[in-house]
Amino acid sequence: MQGTLSKLKAQHTKPIHYFLPLGEELISLNEHIGKHVTLTFSGNIYCCNCGKKTKKSYSQGHCFVCMKKLASCDMCIMKPETCHFDAGTCREPEWGEQNCMIPHYVYLANTSGLKVGITRHTQIPTRWIDQGATQALPIMKVNTRLQSGLVEVALAEFIADKTNWRNMLKDITYDVDLKQAAAELLPQIEAKISELNTLYGEGAIEILDEEVVNLNYPKLESAQKLTSFNFDKDPVASGILKGIKGQYLIFDTGVINIRKFTSYEVAFHCE
Repeated sequence: MQGTLSKLKAQHTKPIHYFLPLGEELISLNEHIGKHVTLTFSGNIYCCNCGKKTKKSYSQGHCFVCMKKLASCDMCIMKPETCHFDAGTCREPEWGEQNCMIPHYVYLANTSGLKVGITRHTQIPTRWIDQGATQALPIMKVNTRLQSGLVEVALAEFIADKTNWRNMLKDITYDVDLKQAAAELLPQIEAKISELNTLYGEGAIEILDEEVVNLNYPKLESAQKLTSFNFDKDPVASGILKGIKGQYLIFDTGVINIRKFTSYEVAFHCE
């Protein structure tokens, strides 16, 4: 089976059920764990937006032209606190209305330890699964992406806002009481929350009292060999599939971040 890669899709079951999108096909992956799997890159990359062939992938699967014009590829997607929609300079205002000017959640997660993150309300629990979180807890609901970014920056002064992917794949985590962590962190940014409520209107930042979500991943064992397969250097990623976590396939021979190779044309083979 051959087609262009997209990021892994997942169903929140126990364990999480993963699917590999390959063109128009969805390959169920869980039943292949323990088997020898080979992914072979054809050398072709097709932009995930316009479909044109490109020599290099930008912003996870785009050609250069699309990367420069799409709002979804702007720097504010990586740094939401820099959102410039209100300044009237959004690349695609309609896209911004649909994706940024909507409710977002600020959450705590246990990935390679305690971290803060943000996500659209439509991406729960997908965002947590993509990051390989074993636990997650929404702690605030806000009205826009910009507001979520400003809260995240405030919390990032006290805890991490990124995942150590190596520790995450090795299952090097720490016992974290997310409820207790939230109770300790929120008072530390009380002034910032008050400032944002004054700026954007009372109630713009809503403190939540949610339950912790636990996430379990399908795997025979944690990653032992963290050599990363890279289709730009070697067209073949192959080995015994030991597990799946986040956006990574874990082989006995190394790991591969599927999302990194969005739009690469790849053949899938399982023995």
